[in-house]
Amino acid sequence: MTDAIKVDIWSDIACPWCYIGKRRFEDAVKSFGASQNSVPVEIEYHSFELAPDTPVDFRGSEIDFLSGHKGVPRSQAEQMLRQVTGVAASVGLNYNFDVLQHTKTLKAHELLHFAKSRGKQHEVKERLLKAYFEEGRHVGRVEELVALASEVGLDPEEVFAVLTSSRFAVDVQNDIAQAQAYGISGVPFFVFNEAYGVSGAQESAVFANVLEQIALKTAGEPD
Repeated sequence: MTDAIKVDIWSDIACPWCYIGKRRFEDAVKSFGASQNSVPVEIEYHSFELAPDTPVDFRGSEIDFLSGHKGVPRSQAEQMLRQVTGVAASVGLNYNFDVLQHTKTLKAHELLHFAKSRGKQHEVKERLLKAYFEEGRHVGRVEELVALASEVGLDPEEVFAVLTSSRFAVDVQNDIAQAQAYGISGVPFFVFNEAYGVSGAQESAVFANVLEQIALKTAGEPD
């Protein structure tokens, strides 16, 4: 029996391609799971802030952010959002940039680290992404994060204490430092068995092929 494949994924909540990449990778894992070379796949999410200088309460739309904060012409920003909305729809996601509340994601990443310590990282990751891109929830505010965390079974009082004390802030920075050490400048970024890196929200077939190749290589290595 071949050992599990460990996949470390660097991503940000405020990253439309990260949610798309998540869906595509999940589809790849399902496809790989049905293959004759299948082995368990262990996934761990890591923190990355695409725009760490974003204020918690950014005033304006996503187009305002891209044009004013990133210098993207408004017409180009509108085209970018239309394109990514279409791609998201192709993997079953219903992006709504009209209600999206752009914000700093540091506290959301702290919550993800706490959730990992309670065995709930995957559930919280999915809940945060859906809340941000589909529901227009404010994932930069502690009160909103407490509410979202409680929906997946985390204790609200404990979550509030963790976020207001910044207990996991150092873990977020350690993730970001590791990303820098790997040379990661954009997300999503997938690291397989601490050895193989794949950048971007690739098609599911690409991810499935990587999993297949690693499984075959590992199976052929002596114990």
